[in-house]
Amino acid sequence: MTKEEFGSVFQESLDAILEAMAENQEIDPEKFYNMTCILENLSFFSPILYNAIRSKKL
Repeated sequence: MTKEEFGSVFQESLDAILEAMAENQEIDPEKFYNMTCILENLSFFSPILYNAIRSKKL
């Protein structure tokens, strides 16, 4: 898996989490907003996570 593929799959996963939270009526809107910000920031770290995972496999 390339770094670009990993980034794409990682972003799709984060989007799926947000979608599932948005569809759940029990989620507090304030907490949803905070989680959205956290996941958006986490998406910027996909290259670092990719490199960390790759170095563990080698």
